[in-house]
Amino acid sequence: MKTRFTPTVSFLALLGLSIFSACKKEISPLPQQPTETMETVSKANQQQVEMEATFNEVRQDAIGIDALTAGDDIGLYGSSGEGIFSGESNNGLTGGTNQPTLAKCYTVTVTPRERGVFPKTVVIDFGTGCYVRGHKRSGKIITVYTGKLHIPGSIAKTTFENYRVDSFLIQGTHVFENSTKPGGNYRRFTRYVYKGKRTNENNGQWTALESVQTDTQIEGNGSPDFPRDDAFSTEGKGEVQFSDGKYWVFSILEPLIKRNSCKWIEKGILKAVINKDESILNYGDGTCDNKAILTFNGESKTIEIR
Repeated sequence: MKTRFTPTVSFLALLGLSIFSACKKEISPLPQQPTETMETVSKANQQQVEMEATFNEVRQDAIGIDALTAGDDIGLYGSSGEGIFSGESNNGLTGGTNQPTLAKCYTVTVTPRERGVFPKTVVIDFGTGCYVRGHKRSGKIITVYTGKLHIPGSIAKTTFENYRVDSFLIQGTHVFENSTKPGGNYRRFTRYVYKGKRTNENNGQWTALESVQTDTQIEGNGSPDFPRDDAFSTEGKGEVQFSDGKYWVFSILEPLIKRNSCKWIEKGILKAVINKDESILNYGDGTCDNKAILTFNGESKTIEIR
């Protein structure tokens, strides 16, 4: 809040400053102080990055369905799988949890099953509880494919039915579109989150998200059916609302770099503005870890992404 010192007449008279009116000097306002604290900004950043991580997993599962599971190559990688469809312990991720996914505890239904017939609806049903990649999932993920995702113009639209990850209820719509330009050297994808919401059912606190981001594939373009060597550069912006009434907007200042071989974002800078207060989240120099440096009001703090 800005404060301004304005001398009163009685004050000037008391000091005998009779020449004040002849040489009046403007007093500069004090620097504006932030309305937020490092604690509140850190908590908000933590909630946002965990929200983003949740929808990034939704993205990986939508694009990663393999041809054997789907009965058609509707995913991004043809016969190869990604996300929960990789069939590997930890899905080949650095920073994994040693939670095997070979013994599937969920069911996958594809309708219609006939090859080449679209739209197709894929339902991943985790039932009342199913541990996958170190997290307990329950409920259903429902994705409708307009075409094969490796073909430009195809879209996968994902919604949820009583879907939970650990103690969090996940709601909203995730849209993934192959927006690669014809003849382009790099694959390009656009993804949207509409009315995304992540509610902690233990305390009722929630985070809401609306965003649009563009992923450009910067590595692995020469092996389109092998996901492990892929890396993506992400740009975009969005809005976040919190259950405590706070609201902020964010934008990616430097592209976020994410490799399929790593669970975490490895590089990039995110800026967020809340109540006119600005914070910067730096994901690092390319090292695969779950740490990022938050800077706010001249103070820095390391946060861990769960």
